[in-house]
Amino acid sequence: MKKGDMARKALKLASWTSMALAASGIYLYSNKYLDPNDFGAVRVGRAVATTAVISYDYLTSLKSVPYGSEEYLQLRSKVHLRSARRLCELCCANRGTFIKVGQHLGALDYLLPEEYTSTLKVLHSQAPQSSMQEIRQVIREDLGKEIHDLFQSFDDTPLGTASLAQVHKAVLHDGRTVAVKVQHPKVRAQSSKDILLMEVLILAVKQLFPEFEFMWLVDEAKKNLPLELDFLNEGRNAEKVSQMLKHFDFLKVPRIHWDLSTERVLLMEFVDGGQVNDRDYMEKNKIDVNEISRHLGKMYSEMIFVNGFVHCDPHPGNVLVRKHPGTGKAEIVLLDHGLYQVLTEEFRLNYCHLWQSLIWTDMKRVKEYSQRLGAGDLYPLFACMLTARSWNSVNRGISQAPVTATEDLEIRNNAANYLPQISQLLNHVPRQMLLILKTNDLLRGIEAALGTRASASSFLNMSRCCIRALAEHKKKNTCSFFRRTQISFREAFNLWQINLHELILRVKGLKLADRVLALICWLFPAPL
Repeated sequence: MKKGDMARKALKLASWTSMALAASGIYLYSNKYLDPNDFGAVRVGRAVATTAVISYDYLTSLKSVPYGSEEYLQLRSKVHLRSARRLCELCCANRGTFIKVGQHLGALDYLLPEEYTSTLKVLHSQAPQSSMQEIRQVIREDLGKEIHDLFQSFDDTPLGTASLAQVHKAVLHDGRTVAVKVQHPKVRAQSSKDILLMEVLILAVKQLFPEFEFMWLVDEAKKNLPLELDFLNEGRNAEKVSQMLKHFDFLKVPRIHWDLSTERVLLMEFVDGGQVNDRDYMEKNKIDVNEISRHLGKMYSEMIFVNGFVHCDPHPGNVLVRKHPGTGKAEIVLLDHGLYQVLTEEFRLNYCHLWQSLIWTDMKRVKEYSQRLGAGDLYPLFACMLTARSWNSVNRGISQAPVTATEDLEIRNNAANYLPQISQLLNHVPRQMLLILKTNDLLRGIEAALGTRASASSFLNMSRCCIRALAEHKKKNTCSFFRRTQISFREAFNLWQINLHELILRVKGLKLADRVLALICWLFPAPL
């Protein structure tokens, strides 16, 4: 980079920093938010200063090193790590919305550089804790009574603390044990101003780094935060998904106590269990890890492909496992229903077709449906982002062989090498795709922790859901009894083919006759 360019960018950085401080100061003054402990000058200044330091580090640290050289890659990794730590410190200091957005970034394992995702993952365990005085105040304001009037007992120490709320265990006067989710008192007032500040800072950074396209992150926060801050909406989501997936006897969604729930307080049935990534807990309680992984895959395939109503925050703290007290069968407990993505029918059907094409290695359709979903010429990168597999593996067939440690490392390195293209792609795909990508990465993280990632059977379960969803759509759009019967027959045949294909994979795993396998595959080609 030339010295003149450096000087211009440094001047631009200083100008934007000053403008951000001035604009934020005027906005806050006009809204009387000058308390340094709330959202005042200290809070804004901290965010502006951190952004400026990170930007300056990238501008100056890499300028004298040849782009793409080994030295450049090593130095870039160090800058990524320093910047990630600064960003993490900012999130912890400003709390609330900053932690929420930081957690979102930390979940994008295969989309962002590993230095960022591994550093920001700690935010799931470093959320702020409100004092009991603040908890009593929120309950008093929302329910109109003191804690001792509502509960026989109420644990002062929370079961868990998140960016927007914390959960306490309590016992009602009738003896029922409940979980009480209480919103942090300042987070609602701060959220809109946090998002405004982030928007200003991201626009400033884009002036320095035109390839930096992260406005999608602000757009998502604007849309989703108000929904997550409404606990009545969370209760409705919980009841909807419980009804929607009632045919899964392995799924438990805690019941809502509506008489003691408000926008800031949510009362739920208390359900105990171990986190879904805790192998020691599962071994101790004789819970089959592979069974849990299969159940999780079935549950999310049903949500995404069949219903288009997707729980989008499946980090381990929100997904528990236990033995059912009555039957002794393994059970998944799904918590925190504040963030759901509702998929349009067009998006859901295109997404079904795309996954069918990826599973059965129809590369012509992979390109077609990727482009329908906004990937354009970046469809190979899009396919790799969706599957967390290399382009070679996508071409060979993602269901043919599990991911290796080498391939996983390659994908993570590519997240750093292709960051401009990834951010460009995320800015162009439908907004619905962003939370789906986050959900995919969180689920892969769970599978990696359990050692069950990318088994062929998981892809076949996805394919079953895609076939059912596409057949249901076709039947809904025809009035002919004969046509509906034909579609149902084709659906049953395709599902039978998948069962046969699954049997073939087991036979192959037992190393039986490859010629018989090839003959059967030729006689019964994979369904689309």
